[in-house]
Amino acid sequence: MNENFKNAVSLSNISKIFKAGANNDEVIVLKNTGIDIKYGDSIAITGESGTGKSTLLHIMGCLLKPDSGTVNFFDDIDVNNLSDNRLARFRNENIGFVFQFHYLLNEFNCVENVAMPLFIKGEAKASALKKAKDYLCEFGLEHRLYFKPYMLSGGEQQRTAVARALVAYPKVILMDEPTGNLDPRQAESLQKIILDLKEKYNKTLIVVTHDSNFSNMMNIKITIENGSIKKY
Repeated sequence: MNENFKNAVSLSNISKIFKAGANNDEVIVLKNTGIDIKYGDSIAITGESGTGKSTLLHIMGCLLKPDSGTVNFFDDIDVNNLSDNRLARFRNENIGFVFQFHYLLNEFNCVENVAMPLFIKGEAKASALKKAKDYLCEFGLEHRLYFKPYMLSGGEQQRTAVARALVAYPKVILMDEPTGNLDPRQAESLQKIILDLKEKYNKTLIVVTHDSNFSNMMNIKITIENGSIKKY
């Protein structure tokens, strides 16, 4: 898959301030900072809790607006200029999300859960379900296709959640501690699958993680220091 653009995501002069405490004291999380992430990069966002890792990821994923600065995708799409409806459509078509908790729907089986992004896009049911099955098989879940989420192990639930994030062919995949709730064996297995599929489908992968083994698998590591994004 060849893309004509250089950068998948570009953040420029980003600032984000939250109010905290009884006195609404300002907490500066990000201050006039930025980064260019090239298409196909794998990025680990690391650092201590409370430094703004998830805030940065949510800004990259258009789930949170910065107080100032610009967020551009694919070189020339400034998401600040998109209406709420267009932004939601852009996000659904181009960004896949995985969180520490799987957020699968217990009333639907694995295939239906994975197919949800395709249903939202209006894809025909038969086609959506076939793609969902294919992805679940890539994650070694061909024996769990019609199980409900509560019938799965923690590792199987998270693999299903990752399959759901990939099924609509997003260009950018954002993950917030995707293996944080798994034991070391399950975490290592899922990390390998994620990176193998990232390479197979040439995706841009951005992961918040405390797992040094996982972060060391990425080609770029960044952290947040005093509100600034730092590569190391």
